[in-house]
Amino acid sequence: MKLYERWCEATKKKNKRKHYWTYVEKDGGRAEIRDDLAKTVRSHYHRLERIAEDVKRLGYEVAGTILSTAMPQSAKGRSGDLGEILATELVEEEICLRVPVRRLRYKDGRNMAMRGDDFIGAGYDEADEKLRLLKGEAKSNQALGAATVTSARMVLNRDNGRCTPDSLLFVANRLLDSDDPDENELGRSLRDEVGLKSLRADRIDHMLFTVSGNGPHASLKLDLDAAGADRNHYVVNIHIEDHQDFIATMYLKAEDLGDD
Repeated sequence: MKLYERWCEATKKKNKRKHYWTYVEKDGGRAEIRDDLAKTVRSHYHRLERIAEDVKRLGYEVAGTILSTAMPQSAKGRSGDLGEILATELVEEEICLRVPVRRLRYKDGRNMAMRGDDFIGAGYDEADEKLRLLKGEAKSNQALGAATVTSARMVLNRDNGRCTPDSLLFVANRLLDSDDPDENELGRSLRDEVGLKSLRADRIDHMLFTVSGNGPHASLKLDLDAAGADRNHYVVNIHIEDHQDFIATMYLKAEDLGDD
């Protein structure tokens, strides 16, 4: 069973190409997914097999130190990163697209925010085997408000609604570096798109993903209602009442590799 399916109750509303999804934690849902979510958080900073190799060579304590070196230590940094992690997992669970590069593995510094699009989903339509993209912006706040929503929408609308060229090229080049021919093919398609800009708006979806302690602010629905009708729009809120405590606890759990 998928992470969100075990963790949250979802309410999904759709109006043509506009999707409004809200999630609240189930009773016992957090305990059900805590270990798996901690492993997921680790995987966004380092490959799990690389962490396992560190454990084998150096033991759990030293391997944990190496892992924590990649993770932000500030509350703001952790909040932002976890928003991107949860958004990435939702895209891959609920939309038929991959987020093919875990970009947090490539941060210049653990407390520095990365520039560019927060997450990019990519894949090929089953019907016509043509490229489809998703441009995503993630926000994680104890108190979500209209200013944050407006700012996120402005970022999504930049570059005529396309994925920013530097962000798309970053993903493309990571895929072209892979030994997997399927990854190379997708990377080539993304790199071509950087130059050709051939995708129409209806093949570049937008997602405004939010995690907040106050639940879905009214501005989210107003923002979705005002969005254009030329593409798929996803507006999402995950309501976590103890937002800050949840983030702090999850990072402590992720950094603790145990001893068995």
